[in-house]
Amino acid sequence: MKKKHVQFTYLLRPHWKSLTIAFVAVLGETVTDLLEPWPLKIVFDNILGNKKMSPWLASLVNSTIGRDKLAILGFVAAAVLVIAVFGALSSYVQKYLTTSVAQWVGHDLRRTLYHHIQRLSLSYHDNKRTGDLISRVTSDIESVQDFVSQALLGLLVNVLTLLGMLAVMFYLDWRFTLIALSVAPALFIVVYSFTRRIKQASRAVRKKEGEIASVVQEVLSSIRVVKAFSREDYEQERFEKQSLATVETALRARGLKAKLAPIVEVIVAAGTCLVMWYGVRLVMAGTISPGSLLVFLIYLGKMYKPMRELSKMTDTISKTAIGYERIREVLETEREVRNLRGARPAPNFKGAIEFSHVRFGYTPDRLILDDVSLKIEPGMTAALVGPTGAGKTTVASLVARFYDPLDGSVKIDGQDVRRYKIPSLRRQISFVLQENLLFRAPLWQNIAYGRPEATRDEIIEAARQANADEFIVKLPEGYDTMVGERGVTLSGGQRQRIAIARAIVRNAPILILDEPTSGLDAASEELVFDALERLMKGKTSIVIAHRLATVQRADVIFVLDDGKIVQQGTHKELLARGGLYAELHEIQFRGEEKVTALTA
Repeated sequence: MKKKHVQFTYLLRPHWKSLTIAFVAVLGETVTDLLEPWPLKIVFDNILGNKKMSPWLASLVNSTIGRDKLAILGFVAAAVLVIAVFGALSSYVQKYLTTSVAQWVGHDLRRTLYHHIQRLSLSYHDNKRTGDLISRVTSDIESVQDFVSQALLGLLVNVLTLLGMLAVMFYLDWRFTLIALSVAPALFIVVYSFTRRIKQASRAVRKKEGEIASVVQEVLSSIRVVKAFSREDYEQERFEKQSLATVETALRARGLKAKLAPIVEVIVAAGTCLVMWYGVRLVMAGTISPGSLLVFLIYLGKMYKPMRELSKMTDTISKTAIGYERIREVLETEREVRNLRGARPAPNFKGAIEFSHVRFGYTPDRLILDDVSLKIEPGMTAALVGPTGAGKTTVASLVARFYDPLDGSVKIDGQDVRRYKIPSLRRQISFVLQENLLFRAPLWQNIAYGRPEATRDEIIEAARQANADEFIVKLPEGYDTMVGERGVTLSGGQRQRIAIARAIVRNAPILILDEPTSGLDAASEELVFDALERLMKGKTSIVIAHRLATVQRADVIFVLDDGKIVQQGTHKELLARGGLYAELHEIQFRGEEKVTALTA
């Protein structure tokens, strides 16, 4: 699969009509900037002075308002007002349209980025900090919006104004103009050198901002652990260190930006001094009129203004360049698990699962599964047991194609899962996990999460089968009760029963249970077991468990150790055979006896 290149012009293309009108408005702003000094020239040269107007201008004025100086003054005053109104309208249209385009570009980019992040493989999310990704979806996109609304056509306004003024100034006096431009090379060198350094500094600031967002997200999502171990002071200290590092990096960047503006001002002042000195001498010699000098000086001020603005825009441009670079870095990340060419929608599964010589590792140098082969018949309950880190959860993850094996194949109903389109494959697999996270939404919505089109009656029936209806109806708003973030307003047993109800509503032919009763008290465990029995009827079920009491009734038990299947059989067969399963059972049995004795 080729990398997805998202060019900036691609984002602007849908808004070309608005940008075209905004561009016309920019031309209007440029024209008004060029026309502004000319009424003053007429005042100084033709009203206060005795210089004659240009033939075409004199003809226009005389034919419309008359020949006397007061009539000409009225014409000049009206011209100033017309130029100001035209400039104001042009500025409003340009700013309104660019702001609108900026908002839509931000929306399109945010939607594209979020869509891509959700579809990236779990291996990417395993190694990426959530806070940094949040920073890219928010702060980095805001920097792109700022560029579109403030700098995109702002750059064009400044460049066109600069070129227009240079053309008029060369027309008035080319020697004069060359003197005014004598400082331009120094300006260019200073702005160029600072721009590169500011960009590097901005990149470092963005990185630090992403890190601080990650710290905040990590702590807030684990706030119960922080409080349980009284680690508020430690986390405060960790946050302050990260914040101080961000401040230091930001101050270095700000120092560079602060130096640029005064250096530009000094260079501009030097250019103004040269023009003043030479221009006044030309007026005194009678080479040019005072009005022409005034136009020249006003143009000079306006010409240096775009130069100043362009230097100030280095900050906005640098932030945008770094933000867009970070956004593209995510968008150009390839999905490791994706629909292969020729993949087709999965048919209705019967539920036969087969692993054939599967090798897998999250990194190529460290295998989690090594030459694993197993077969589960349709409707069968298979259990995966073994020490922590043996690869049990990885087996289940490969069935749902959260990851792809390095070697070998995973098949459902005799077909490699890579031949199916991912959404159609996962729609036929339900999960009940050890930690079932619920969303901040009404309970009914959490139950219907895997099948949003489920009716209210289906949701209530699923809750009844999951033994969840009994506590839901006692809540203040029943099924419409809002669940706290991550389901923290419910107990572990209640969350687990909601997760089972979610799986019942989905009614998928394949069911994966990953430590479904871990951490539950005896009463909750009994209710969950009762619900699970109903859920597993007629489905191919894979149960991952450390507690062997959970898997005793499984049709087949696979014992994993160090990434290999070392034993398989029923509970009774494995106990009779001895080996790792019997050892684990003995250890747990003795442990439960000790707990019972201590409790007594």
